[in-house]
Amino acid sequence: MARTLNLGILAHVDAGKTSLTERLLQLGSVIDEVGRVDHGNTQTDSMALERQRGITIKSAVVSFVIDDVTVNLIDTPGHPDFIAEVERSLSVLDGAVLVISAVEGVQAQTRVLMRALQRLKIPTLIFVNKIDRMGARHDSLLTEIAERLTPAIVPVDSDPTDLLATLDDSVLTAYVDGSLTADHLRESFVAQTKQARTYPVFFGSAITAAGVPELMAGLVEFLPSAQGDAQGPGSGLVFKVERGERGEKIAYVRMFSGTIHVRDRLPFGKVTAISVFDRGPAVPSASVAAGQIGKLWGLTEIRIGDQIGEQHLRTEHHFSPPTLETVVVPANPAERGAMYLAMSQLAEQDPLINLRQDGVISLYGEVQKEVIQATLLNEYGIAVSFEETTTICIERPAGVGTALEIIDEGENPYLATVGLRVEPGTGITFQLAVELGSMPSAFFNAVEESVHRTLKHGLHGWEVTDITVTMTHSGYWARQSHAHGTFDKSMSSTAGDFRSLTALVLVNALKQAGTVVYEPMHSYRLEIPGDTLSVVQPVLVRLRAFPLSSTPRNASYLLEGDIPAAKVHELERLLPSLTRGEGVFECAFDHYSVSC
Repeated sequence: MARTLNLGILAHVDAGKTSLTERLLQLGSVIDEVGRVDHGNTQTDSMALERQRGITIKSAVVSFVIDDVTVNLIDTPGHPDFIAEVERSLSVLDGAVLVISAVEGVQAQTRVLMRALQRLKIPTLIFVNKIDRMGARHDSLLTEIAERLTPAIVPVDSDPTDLLATLDDSVLTAYVDGSLTADHLRESFVAQTKQARTYPVFFGSAITAAGVPELMAGLVEFLPSAQGDAQGPGSGLVFKVERGERGEKIAYVRMFSGTIHVRDRLPFGKVTAISVFDRGPAVPSASVAAGQIGKLWGLTEIRIGDQIGEQHLRTEHHFSPPTLETVVVPANPAERGAMYLAMSQLAEQDPLINLRQDGVISLYGEVQKEVIQATLLNEYGIAVSFEETTTICIERPAGVGTALEIIDEGENPYLATVGLRVEPGTGITFQLAVELGSMPSAFFNAVEESVHRTLKHGLHGWEVTDITVTMTHSGYWARQSHAHGTFDKSMSSTAGDFRSLTALVLVNALKQAGTVVYEPMHSYRLEIPGDTLSVVQPVLVRLRAFPLSSTPRNASYLLEGDIPAAKVHELERLLPSLTRGEGVFECAFDHYSVSC
């Protein structure tokens, strides 16, 4: 019986992820020649901008076959500015390959990706690429991987007994009584990998193909196939949305259960066409079934993250949110409306852009800003510039606050009673301390909607989070009408009354509690020549990037600490001149800290 494996290829930028994808497609007989990222002729980097810059910007799906297994391979961006593309892909994977350069080793993005894979328990193989390059490492790199990613690694050509004996009681027992066989050991190794408890390591080179056939065999042996009943209830997840040549919306969906057919009616529209991935790009199909990834046309109302069917699928965030924002400004003021429409379409493909009416967008970094600028010019003919990039801070409640407005009392202009209490919490939680039947559900829904909308802008202008909002009082006037049956709005509560009053009450409760502004902080590792330490340290202090540790390493120093997200770009700009171009800097979002 044919099997399907939905596989993600993940890596820090320039580790060779897209080159590995090309080699897998060539060995899988999908392409005759391997494309080169630097030549702009790879299968998955189809955007003109991707070919120009030599980086992956959008996740792409392509398919090949190993024995009886159809592999739907999702090539994801490696640059941290496009981590949102990776996040959307994680929710649809059966397994993953994490690519690490044998020269550069474990980098900032590598650690971020590995933490997400472990958190989601996605079975993962590690492929150490570029073993043909000058400076490639083996033993020292394995030590680095064990220390910085996970100790549960085993090179596939090594004896896994020691590790498996700590994870599998049957291996330990068989080892002690002398009955452990090679087959028993291999079965345990495979089983533990499929449970994301062990991580086989392969060494090779995507450019020369060394070690890639062994990796392909490992995909089939160590990673689990897609599960799901094609005859069961429909259940799928939309992880990518793009626009076709005619501007039509195309949704990429991973089906976990059931089958979708052409002409099926879904809450987002009627399916007018379907294609599924088969030995290369997607091909037209009458349906897409459990385990498959398909492209759906006709769903005009669908968005990234939408679920098809009734089953709840895991869609929580796996990475940190954007920490920067800027304002997009059209070169021609008359094109503001067209620019906003174009940006709205880009936000469909990347919701974390979080486009606002005033042209403000959220960003992960400066490269993302350049890509947006080039896309607007190349695809929409709209030239834009950006205001200065600023940091996105958050607010958290400093204490407990309460506020109450009673219907028809004091200066309350609305036909509603709303009492709220705010206090520190985790995330944003809305709960009731009043009877659910004390007023119509539409009014409770209006209160909750208003709470979430109001928290978008706290006392200092930033989103309020890590807060629990409790509704302590409620009241309304029932629907009133005149003798001839017409509705009397002046004597009847409406959902609008509750939305408007909730915003006022919540702000008053926040004022009583007070809020504190927190700024995003990145953890960093900085390796510099030893003789530049005295020059670099004062700059780190000025940028509030105080080292928490300083470790001498032969002729260099390894500095580790925290740096405000707002200062990362400046440090990256200054570092080459401070360290003769020899400084190696990596960082990733870590936490929020009270703003100075």
